[in-house]
Amino acid sequence: MSVISVPQEFNEDELYVDLRSIFGQSLFLKCEGFNFAGSIKLKAAAQMIEAAEQDGRLRPGSIIVESSSGNLGVALSMIAASKGYQFLCVTDSRCNLTTRRMMEALGSQVHIITEPDDIGGFLAARINYVRSLRASDRRYVWLNQYANPNNWMAHYNTTAPAIAAAFPALDVLFVGAGTTGTLMGCARFFHQWHRPVRVVAVDAVGSVTFGGPPGRRMIPGLGTSVRPDILDESYVDEVVFVEEADAIRACHRLARGGFLFGGSTGTVVSGAMDWLAEHDAPQLTAVTIAPDLGERYLDTIYQTNWVHGLYGEDVLGASELSA
Repeated sequence: MSVISVPQEFNEDELYVDLRSIFGQSLFLKCEGFNFAGSIKLKAAAQMIEAAEQDGRLRPGSIIVESSSGNLGVALSMIAASKGYQFLCVTDSRCNLTTRRMMEALGSQVHIITEPDDIGGFLAARINYVRSLRASDRRYVWLNQYANPNNWMAHYNTTAPAIAAAFPALDVLFVGAGTTGTLMGCARFFHQWHRPVRVVAVDAVGSVTFGGPPGRRMIPGLGTSVRPDILDESYVDEVVFVEEADAIRACHRLARGGFLFGGSTGTVVSGAMDWLAEHDAPQLTAVTIAPDLGERYLDTIYQTNWVHGLYGEDVLGASELSA
């Protein structure tokens, strides 16, 4: 029996799904959505807040402010509520309505950016707004997940060791690239592990994180319009880019197998399966990470009209259509 007093004390960290029965290729999917924040972002949120408290930046009366596409905002809302802090999430119009309502239900304020920056897109516009808030009121404390080393250290200390313990013969690890916190924490850990592990980053087409041309991205979570400061490509062995339409197909295929995951999971699964097929690697031990579950995407990825309106009516075949 587990008994907790604050929500961040609970996180299921040992659940994996073998996707062979759905995709015909063994790929172990680490499920990170079973906590009260509903995503892997709980780990980074907890460590960034703890570090800010320890160094004195965050104290009674402070207002936490962060730019987030959604999941980190929910995690910070939850922890802020449990600790008695005010929290303001700066997001943009692509953030799921369910996610916004969750943050507000937890007592947080949500500011929605509706116009992208001419150069850096919505992310740059969000960051510019956060900076203006900090300049106007010293109570605002910006955790800055894009440059905060505690973002990747959270996964260096928890996510990567958990995978290593579960799969001591791991050959390849696929990690989605958003802020690159999970990617950098895992890549740094396995870079110095006792045996070689190939770390493959999975990014969305249209993201500039690894130097690609900017493009439209409608699924929140992976990809950026401004390169994160914490990214160090020397730890990454390879990068795979995935079209959003392929990510949606993977989500629906998972749903047809009874597993409802979010858009980031569809992206990394699609990229991993393509990589494994290209490398003819049926014997490799391969793991990837599902950052969250699919309930927050019922009005987007799993809503047929939304999908058809953005990607065309032929994007989903009979084998993928789940709604």
